Amino acid sequence: MPSYDRALHALRTWLDTWAGIWHVAVGMYRQGYDLQLTQYDERGWRATFYVTGMEHPPTSATGTGWERTPWRAVQSAAWEALRQASRDD
Repeated sequence: MPSYDRALHALRTWLDTWAGIWHVAVGMYRQGYDLQLTQYDERGWRATFYVTGMEHPPTSATGTGWERTPWRAVQSAAWEALRQASRDD
């Protein structure tokens, strides 16, 4: 396996953990976002990023992700929030 593939695999393995969720949440917080993570029985997880410091009504969500695992939900919600922010600039 080429070194690039090994490095990407190692990064993906690390991000797909609770520690990875924490690091994504901290990075997003430093950019001005709060994270809400909710489990819905066996159906999956919803992650939602909101702008920090605001009340968090459902209409103020800037990025959401609904996935089978919490780390995938957080990652997809973070990507959505960052894409939304880049469109708003």
